[in-house]
Amino acid sequence: MRKKISLLCSMLVTIGLLAACSDNSASTEEKSGKKSLTFVSNFPSDTLDPQLNYTTVRAGIAETLVKVNEQLQIEPWLAKKWKTEDNGTTWIFEIRDGITFQNGKDLNAEAVKQSLERTIKESEAMKSALKIKEMKASGQILTITTTEPLATLPSELVHPNTAIIDVDAPNIKNKPVGTGPFKVASFKPDNEMKVKKYNEYWGGEPKLDEVVLTFNDDENARTSALQSGEADIVYRPAIESLNMLKKDSSIVVDIQPSLRNQMLLYNSRQEAFKDKNVRKAFDVLLNPKDVVDTALAGQGSPAKGPFLKSLDFSNDQKTKTYGPSEAQTYLEKAGYILKDGKAIKNGKQLSFKLVTYPYRPELPLMSQMLQSEAKKIGVKIDIQQVENMDEYMTTKDDWGIVTYSLVTAPRGDAGYFFNALYTEGGAFNVGHFHEPALASIIDELNKTVDQKQRNKLARQAGEIAEKETLHSSIVHPNNFVAYKDNVKNWVTTKSEYYVITKDLDVK
Repeated sequence: MRKKISLLCSMLVTIGLLAACSDNSASTEEKSGKKSLTFVSNFPSDTLDPQLNYTTVRAGIAETLVKVNEQLQIEPWLAKKWKTEDNGTTWIFEIRDGITFQNGKDLNAEAVKQSLERTIKESEAMKSALKIKEMKASGQILTITTTEPLATLPSELVHPNTAIIDVDAPNIKNKPVGTGPFKVASFKPDNEMKVKKYNEYWGGEPKLDEVVLTFNDDENARTSALQSGEADIVYRPAIESLNMLKKDSSIVVDIQPSLRNQMLLYNSRQEAFKDKNVRKAFDVLLNPKDVVDTALAGQGSPAKGPFLKSLDFSNDQKTKTYGPSEAQTYLEKAGYILKDGKAIKNGKQLSFKLVTYPYRPELPLMSQMLQSEAKKIGVKIDIQQVENMDEYMTTKDDWGIVTYSLVTAPRGDAGYFFNALYTEGGAFNVGHFHEPALASIIDELNKTVDQKQRNKLARQAGEIAEKETLHSSIVHPNNFVAYKDNVKNWVTTKSEYYVITKDLDVK
């Protein structure tokens, strides 16, 4: 079912991409004597404002107070250490000494305070997640008081939207000033960004002099750029190209299980999806194994829930029977009858809009698979692709289902997922569900520090969400990156937060 892009189209897109990257070819590096690297991804960047986009952290421009390592453990970053008082309502962070913004200004607690104040002013989602009542700054000590006990505050401060920037910089949208190893040289929205090293970086001099980050949502064009030598690293080349790339001795292919979940998100403001049985019908309509084999070309695994099975807080779920017959049973429970090939209730066919987005190409394919299976049970689905899915699904209610790819546990904890999807003001609470029992457990989870108890609560929350079929987990896709063999110190991070680092290098 995967569509093949015509050779002409692929060539035209690739030519456009190569033209965008032409200033960064090996010949340029040889002429300048600088170490340069070109990174091509499917991450769209229409702004560099960290409150609106992850790119500022991914590109090594800005940093957060704390970060998550590859073992999914929280560790210090701009904050040297922290402690909590008053049962988790008071948090005291000590900011590292000797750090400067890329314009030479010192980083102190007041600068961090001003940056976080801007975060909660600009982002309703972060305001809801951080629950900050007030902040006080004294030298390098920042004291944060929350509106309620919040055991997960350090974890929430890992989020790229909490990146610390100089709020007095004149052009935050296109040229934010952070504390990272690279500073913005130029930026063309949704096209290209160039960064150059910050020699006074507090973590040690970056190994690369400059990096070019280019966005292209065509996976074939990304693959071609790597093969032609115009790109050094390509994030998510075409899935079909992986075996071919592995055979090229000049290319390294890195494939890792990801923390992502390709999901069906339901909108309870659409009358049909208020009914749990309708949601259950779509929960079992697609066989996840078929989605892995077809949409992901084998690069993934069926999801048994929102989290990878290997994570301690993943709840055990019953084995399901999938297919149109099983889905039809649930539709009948919801009051629909199949008449003349249409699922009818109150004289109307069950029909709705499904919204997806192109820069993860497996999602439109999964959408088409769902549309095809839905037709077998008399349901009409109209598919619409949008460029900015986050904006669309949070501002519009004209859809019944969206296919979405979400990193469900980017900080090694279940709290992010449940707060984002199922609390009022949550960043991804697009379904507008309110389950009192689930809300109560999430509230307790947010107050609980002990990790074993947190895992237990998370499993309970997962059981409720599964029982009510608030949303559906379909597959966990693999994360894959291909790069030239002269690239050194590349790490395919589980969180997908950290991409361009001070240690990244070329031979």
